[in-house]
Amino acid sequence: MHSRTSDSAVRAPLRESASDGLKIVIVGGFGVGKTTMVQSVSEIRPLSTEETMTQAGIGIDDASFVQHKTTTTVAFDFGRISLDEQMVLYLFGAPGQERFWFLWDRLFSGTLGAVVLVDTNRLADSWYALDRLEHHGTPFIVARNNFTEPQHSLEEVREALDLPPEVPVIDCDARKRDSCKTVLVTLARYLYSLSATSAVESTA
Repeated sequence: MHSRTSDSAVRAPLRESASDGLKIVIVGGFGVGKTTMVQSVSEIRPLSTEETMTQAGIGIDDASFVQHKTTTTVAFDFGRISLDEQMVLYLFGAPGQERFWFLWDRLFSGTLGAVVLVDTNRLADSWYALDRLEHHGTPFIVARNNFTEPQHSLEEVREALDLPPEVPVIDCDARKRDSCKTVLVTLARYLYSLSATSAVESTA
């Protein structure tokens, strides 16, 4: 996975006055880039529960598309980013392997929204994430992570995942901080639009 670069040492310190925290979960299939995204965008040194992959995972975890991968998340990743002086996002990266999916429901507790990170080579790996988010009624956007050359257009991704037209589907590179920030801003705007729509409907 992507290692943190030296720019983390010069990022602005967190504001001690921040009082409101919003919980965001990043989900997706095994090796899709969730840990990398948390590492890229977090203002603090991320808490990571990555462990070295061993022979025990052979036949259980399909690593055929991520042969370079040597570690894997066994609980969750945690990071934090400030939106303004009063608002911060708490980022939780969920483990991708099926044997750790039992942790997801707890991670979703109290979550404002989610980013579903997808690899166009393995779109089917996203179905479980979408199913659990819909089960919990958690709003989400989809981000196509371009570690490699995309195999499908964004519209093809939308169609393959059977997404409603209002759900944002965007490009990203989980290795790049600005790209990850754009993903989070897109999610925040989507959540705001849902909130505004709900407020209008409640007063109608």
